[in-house]
Amino acid sequence: MSIPAAEKIQAKNTGRHDIMKKDLGVVQAVYPMPVLMVAAYDENEKVNVMNVAWGQICDEDKIILFIGEGKKTWLNIKASRAFTVALADEAHMDAADFFGIASGNKINDKFERTGYTAVKSDKVHAPVIEEFPVVMECELLDILDTEYVSGIVGRIVNVKAEEAVLSDNGKVDPAKLHALIFDQFQHGYYVTGEKVGKAWNAGAGLMKK
Repeated sequence: MSIPAAEKIQAKNTGRHDIMKKDLGVVQAVYPMPVLMVAAYDENEKVNVMNVAWGQICDEDKIILFIGEGKKTWLNIKASRAFTVALADEAHMDAADFFGIASGNKINDKFERTGYTAVKSDKVHAPVIEEFPVVMECELLDILDTEYVSGIVGRIVNVKAEEAVLSDNGKVDPAKLHALIFDQFQHGYYVTGEKVGKAWNAGAGLMKK
């Protein structure tokens, strides 16, 4: 019989120890993860797009993508010194997943198979995939290559977004975006849900104690 959420919270608050956690071993236990569409040109201006979940903002104007050395997108970014990062959304889930399944090193027409459209960014030497509603245009800053980390660090020089996903204040509205989020536990895709609180405000009451 499952334990109601209220009882679990009460058990935590009262110091009960009869609710035990189960060891799961080594699991990438971070949720949610993004579904990022990373695009770059090769030396012949051919477009390749890669689905990246292991990526994150690492400064106000910087992003890091943990991409394995030798992957097509890694090679393209190294050569072109620029890339774009789009947020995959529910409407384009099939293609987004395909960009993660297929290898650009093995499938020469990977991007063409989707029928999607790429236009050249007016900010950096990289393609913008038209179908995805929000895209970051980035220039390469550094390539990390250590025993433990293979990463691409880029500077975000601009963000483009479709009017349909913007709120009245001109910022991206997650409720309109329907961005995909990735679940590493069950390998599922989910869509961002309802707003339940406001950052830098939900915990403000504890500051007064």
